[in-house]
Order: sequence, then C-alpha cells, then structure tokens
Amino acid sequence: MANVTIVGAGLMGTAMAWPLSDKGHHVRLVGTHLDAETISGCKKNRFHPRLNRELPRNVDSYYVEEIAAALEETDLIVSGVNSLGVHWIGRTLAPHLRPEQVILAVTKGLEATPQGDLAILPDVLAGELPPEIRDQVQYAAVGGPCIAGELAGRRQTCVVFGSRDQDCVEKLAQVFRTPYYHVWTTQDLVGLEYSAALKNVYTLGLGLVAGMLEKTGGPDSASAFMHNAAAAVFAQGCTEIERLLGVVGASTFFSSGLPGAGDLYVTGAGGRTVRLGQLLGKGQSYAEARQIMADETLESVEAVRALSIVLPKMVQRNGLEPDELPLMRALIDIVIYGKPAVIPFESFFRNMRTA
Repeated sequence: MANVTIVGAGLMGTAMAWPLSDKGHHVRLVGTHLDAETISGCKKNRFHPRLNRELPRNVDSYYVEEIAAALEETDLIVSGVNSLGVHWIGRTLAPHLRPEQVILAVTKGLEATPQGDLAILPDVLAGELPPEIRDQVQYAAVGGPCIAGELAGRRQTCVVFGSRDQDCVEKLAQVFRTPYYHVWTTQDLVGLEYSAALKNVYTLGLGLVAGMLEKTGGPDSASAFMHNAAAAVFAQGCTEIERLLGVVGASTFFSSGLPGAGDLYVTGAGGRTVRLGQLLGKGQSYAEARQIMADETLESVEAVRALSIVLPKMVQRNGLEPDELPLMRALIDIVIYGKPAVIPFESFFRNMRTA
C-alpha cells in the first residue's frame, strides 16, 4: 500500500483517486488556490461537486495551505494542475520533495523554450526544482483516452504510462492497475507527451467542422451531416501527429494508438476544446471566441501558440517541409493570426501522392 498525494482537485486529477483507492492506497487530495470551494465540499461531505460523486474510501482532502502535511511520507505525487500551473506546482513541491519520489503528470501540453524547441511538461516541472533534488526524483506521465467522469464511474479505460525509467513506469503501472483501469507502459516519454498535447490541437479541427455545420443551419432536410469532413480532419490530424513524432525522433506508432487516435476520438466527443472550435467554425474570430470562453483554461491554444513559435525552426533544423502540416498551419492562422476559419482539404494527405 502506498501513500499518494494528488495536487489539483480538478476533474482528471481527482478521478485518479478511484483506481488508487480501489487498490487500497491512501490518497491525499490537495486543492490549488483555485480549488478552495471544491475542497471545502470534499472535507464537509466527501462529495466532489464537479464529478458529482462521493469520494471513494481512503481519500482525505487538504487545502493548499495544508500541502506540507499532505506530502509527509508520500511515495507518489500526481500533478493534476492544468498546463498553466506547471511552473507553480514545480515551485510549490520543491521544498517538500525527497529522493526517489515519483511525480506523475496528468497535464497535457507543450511549451516553447527560448532556444526554439518544444519542452514536454514533466521537463518544465523539473526545471523549476533546485538542482540538488531535480535528479533525485523520477518523472512520469499518463496519456490516452480517459474521460474523468468515466474513470470515476469505474468504466473500462485504457491508457499509457510513460517514464524514461523502465523500472519506474512498470512499478507505477502496478500501483494503478485495476480490472477497469488498464495501463500499458513506455519509455518514450517525449512521444507520449507530444501525442497527448497534439490531440488537443487537432480536436480544434474537429470543432471547426461542427461549427461549420451549425453555421449552415445544421443537418439538412435529408439529415445530411458533415461526418465525411470530420473524418478527413481526424485522419489528417493523425497523419500530422505521426509526422511530428517522426521529426522529434519519437515513436510514430503512437499516432494511431491510444495516445494519438484514441485520445483524439475521446476529446472530439465534447468539452471546451471542441466548443472553441465550434465558435471559430461558426465565424467567430479567436478574440471573440476567447471572450465568450473567458473563464476556461484552453490548453489547446497554449499548444498552438508554442507550435507557431517552433515550426519555422523545425523547417530549418529538422527537415520539415514548408508546406507540410497544412491542418496545423491552418489552425495557427485562425488562432494566432485571427484569420477566418478555412479547412484546407485539398492540401491534406500529401503522403497519398507518393504511396
């Protein structure tokens, strides 16, 4: 039995408490400064309002001011903050970390470095730690199709855990595996994290199609939708994920597996990323859409912004052609440069021309 501290009482972070509790581990759920109301409810009646579920057994709740107590004798830390909170959680954890602890990130995103590279978020978090502890802890991440409410409902879920250390990731998987939470492992942490972040980006494309359908008045009198267009966007998204994984030397098979196609399918089923894409597809500018969604954290946008900075350098250094990734470039034009939403279907599937 392990002591596990989850920092971040949002949907996904909290949902990880269910398989952990079912395995008999002691779980401490720590809210951030944004989670005070949620933690208050969890403390008073053991009910998580956003998941709409009673917390499982073996879970204790802590305010962020109580984080030192929550981290005492902890074996595993789950980082459940969003991508904008990664620097914060690194700095917050730093004084409390001990050698051989493991930090598992459920956060999805990429960050552009001053050198023009893309950093995965476990490395961003590590960069906030003092050198004397940075190499004494181990880092891992989870990717794949996982809706938090389904995991908390003990629905069948298949994911991939990644760490650069094979022993670490195998032990970590054993901590979480249950009859409903199925975990595969990889040492390709970079490929896993790229896939997890990129599927958010390409989910915007699926949202564009939904918005364009809505803009035309929805299904016509003969019930014609735009599933054909959405399928093409889905396929092109997977193709571009594969290309980007290859450019950075990661495992390209992730693009058609759980971290790529699987997660893209689930994320496209709904949520804030799809909603943003819908607003853009209906004709709203990004500025207008962002105002409508002012209270939402849009990790897809942060990833698009990072890619807009790095892609020109990838062309110079990594052999990427200027006309590759047409869907990604269209999304950059829409989100970063405020251009109208246009899907460049005729530029898709350049790989088919040489097949």
